[in-house]
Amino acid sequence: MSTARRRPLKTVTGVSGAVSTFAAAIDPQQSTVASSIEIAKIAEANKFDALFAADLLSFGAQGAIGAQEPLIFLSALSAVTSHVGLIATVTTTFHHPYNLARLFGTLDHVSNGRAAWNAVTSSLGEENYSDRDLPSPEERYARATESLEVINALFDSWEPGALTSDGAGGTRLDADRVRPIDHKGPYFTVKGPLNIPPLPQRRPVQFQAGQSAAGVELGARFAEVVFTSLPTLEDAVTYTKSIRARAAELGRADGLPLIMSSFHATYGASEDEVRQLVREQEEATDLDAGRIRLEDMFGGDIDLSGLPLDKPIPADVLPDVGSVNRRRGRVEIFSRLAASGRTLRELIIASKDTGHWAVAGTPEQLADAVQERYDAGVLDVISLGGLAEERTRDFVVNGLLPELRRRGIVGDDYVGGTFRDNLELPPLPVR
Repeated sequence: MSTARRRPLKTVTGVSGAVSTFAAAIDPQQSTVASSIEIAKIAEANKFDALFAADLLSFGAQGAIGAQEPLIFLSALSAVTSHVGLIATVTTTFHHPYNLARLFGTLDHVSNGRAAWNAVTSSLGEENYSDRDLPSPEERYARATESLEVINALFDSWEPGALTSDGAGGTRLDADRVRPIDHKGPYFTVKGPLNIPPLPQRRPVQFQAGQSAAGVELGARFAEVVFTSLPTLEDAVTYTKSIRARAAELGRADGLPLIMSSFHATYGASEDEVRQLVREQEEATDLDAGRIRLEDMFGGDIDLSGLPLDKPIPADVLPDVGSVNRRRGRVEIFSRLAASGRTLRELIIASKDTGHWAVAGTPEQLADAVQERYDAGVLDVISLGGLAEERTRDFVVNGLLPELRRRGIVGDDYVGGTFRDNLELPPLPVR
């Protein structure tokens, strides 16, 4: 009896116009696309499946000046690559869906079917878009839901056969197959149809970041891949079961959404080197800056400045998650860590990874950690950073990736012409 082939683990690496305030002081060229072009070429040469561009909407946010606009940034990278997917993080809170459909549709065209959208609702930046406070999470997710409904309807407003070859090198339009969507909702009125040709992928691949209750609901309803902060295997199992059960209730295909985790790895050639590196990183921690960062992990409205470093944070200092207006999923993660008895110092050190999965080890040990989640069915896409730094890049492309390929976990080539093909996603719903 044959065993069905399992989808290989897909790989992503970050490229962005985000500039660390520290890096900018050392090398102003980090603010240009030049370094990301090199990363993109390295990623494609090593058969990474996608490039991921994050976004920051405020000056000085999270230790960085900000970020250059991801869609334009990735459009530049599309010209120097031919296979790797292009994932742009763009908020629904501060954009109109008709513009988003046109922007992502155009990226899909200029890249020949490699566009993907990481939809977020934003936890900062409101001061640059309005004179009101950041909308509540409930309102942000309600707007996101309607925005995604509108955008998918716009992508599908071109029916199959609307644009065909005329046999003489041109195209023929059947206008009766291009239909308005006539959407009227609480946030948007959009007549449609979309005024750019049908996309190579029909729709860009839909990523979504957010793991609060509202984020899980949005991801279960729309996402093909969810990007999550899952620091432990237990977290990953619980989250995956929850979101896929809800997706099944909504009639989604089996196995959706795929689970993407960011892998914050400390690489060493030996166990002794690993221990030394971990110790050096802990000793180099700026505790004052770390307190501020940890306060942000708890929503930004608590004061940790007077607390002892080597004792747990008192429970009455921690926020009520339901009262937090920013990243509730991140608050939930650090609240669980605090409740487990970790000291303030330990939490400050942990906050460097902002709640993401962090592992230290040799390439073989790191491959063991990856395989554990892959075999448990809670890891479909992995983000591997550090390609800009020579030492880390060597460990990734000459250590971890070859080991994962030797184990049959990661594929060794692209398998299709579009990003959707390379992710081996199930077909989109019939129009």
